[in-house]
Amino acid sequence: MKRWNVHPVNPQLQKNLSDALGLHPLMAQLLINRKITTLSQARIFLSADMQALHNPFLLTDMDRAVPRIEQARKKREKVLIYGDYDVDGVTSSALLRRLFDRLGIGTINYIPHRMEEGYGLNQEIAQFAKSKGVGLIVTVDCGINAFEPVAAIKSAGMDVIIIDHHEPDGGKIPEALAVINPKRPDCLYPFKNLSAVGLVAKLTQAVLGEVPLEDLDLVALGTVADVVPLHGENRIFVKNGLPAIERTSKPGLKALLEVAKISGKRMRPHYIGFILGPRLNAAGRMDSAAVSLDLLLSDNAADAYALACNLEAHNTTRQKMQNEVIEEAMAMIEAQGLDKQEGIIIVHKEGWHKGVLGIVAARIVDKFYRPTIVISVEDGMGTGSARSINGFHLHEALANCAQFLENYGGHQRAAGLRLKYDNIEVFGRAINEFAGQVMTLEKYVPCLDIDCEVSLSIIDLGLVELIASMEPHGEGNPAPVFCSKGLLVKSPPSLLGKDTIKFWVTDGAKSLSAVGFGMGSFKEMVKPGEKIDLVYSLGIDDWNKAPCVQLVLKDIRPHA
Repeated sequence: MKRWNVHPVNPQLQKNLSDALGLHPLMAQLLINRKITTLSQARIFLSADMQALHNPFLLTDMDRAVPRIEQARKKREKVLIYGDYDVDGVTSSALLRRLFDRLGIGTINYIPHRMEEGYGLNQEIAQFAKSKGVGLIVTVDCGINAFEPVAAIKSAGMDVIIIDHHEPDGGKIPEALAVINPKRPDCLYPFKNLSAVGLVAKLTQAVLGEVPLEDLDLVALGTVADVVPLHGENRIFVKNGLPAIERTSKPGLKALLEVAKISGKRMRPHYIGFILGPRLNAAGRMDSAAVSLDLLLSDNAADAYALACNLEAHNTTRQKMQNEVIEEAMAMIEAQGLDKQEGIIIVHKEGWHKGVLGIVAARIVDKFYRPTIVISVEDGMGTGSARSINGFHLHEALANCAQFLENYGGHQRAAGLRLKYDNIEVFGRAINEFAGQVMTLEKYVPCLDIDCEVSLSIIDLGLVELIASMEPHGEGNPAPVFCSKGLLVKSPPSLLGKDTIKFWVTDGAKSLSAVGFGMGSFKEMVKPGEKIDLVYSLGIDDWNKAPCVQLVLKDIRPHA
């Protein structure tokens, strides 16, 4: 069972937006549901115009970073770019490298090895950079909590610029030359949810006066892959960046599209999240993310194709390994009865590959709808990855249990941690105690967010086209979901394939077909002549006929 959560209607605000912008009232309500409530926010959202980007110098320390980069250019200093190994980190590294190449600044790219070095800026980088004659280190997608490594770099006589979007622990920031992070407490930047690659785009805007359109492909890739909310500047970057991926001139990206078999397709966030992102992430999960960076920076078609094939092989290996760990973890959960209890699911085992822990945790959350931590143990130390559900803030939970952890970091929905094997049990008790204080039983029931209840009579192709203007959909801007209650079933449900049902419903004035993918188990609930309530998104059925609207089902329940 799922809880149906229908957004409350705000008639006055809806009217204000609708009248001022000439919007369909339903469109106005969809914007309100996405926390877009002012005229300026709505205009930016609907236009997604690059001219609507904020002044990059509103970011604290941007006025310190830009002159330091200019100094590096004038003095012909060598700069080391230190990036994270995920897609956001790799695209950030590639975008910053392209900026420095434009400026004629010599660079070294460095991405830590996930298994050998772990996440974030490490102290050893100070001596490595010094030995290479580096004068400036710029971190991307990491560094906000790297107090000791930053101190070590400064002691070695080099400057550090930190570009990061993660939460600063306790609101403190390292003593770097510049720290560009909208989440630092003293930063008044109007948009707080940029990814790291978005912040590098802001630096590029500050240095060049614009973000080159040909580099928006990298910005869109990192932004979507890092699952940040697709509104504000993120929406502008992604809306303009998706077509840039389709027409990219970068040999590496072209090769990746070809090998992933999506070359020539209209680019959507789904392709980044489920096809391109996993391939770019696979190198860092299985070995070194340097392969992904080399691919994005490649200027040779043959080399790029070989690197893309390498990523494909890594991705195949990752899928096999991931499936093995998922199978073992699910068996543990059921054997220990963890799925029958409220609280946090924690599973651990020696030898699990660290590169797949996050994916495994996400799969467990999908199945049991419980915050989940998956830990791999090696030499008495556990490395864990955590994923959460609505209502449970992982970073806050880990901060509450920090005394049992060696280190941790992350966001509300995803986090990483390290702890001693001997502390796993006591940590588990502590975080479950915290969960007991902040979680109610209701929060452990999956919630289906519904934009509004509508009548079938307002649904037509024009409305579908109107809603399509809200694309691209993703985090923070989900595809609109509606419900209609008391619909009469007009036809017995057909079973298509193994698990898809299709039938017709009417509200007495209008009839529409409804299709439920993976919803074969609901077949017995759908009986001609009886009334049901439906939750659905709107789709187009144009199979062998003129296009017509179709309800794409999310849930069904008997009408009360």
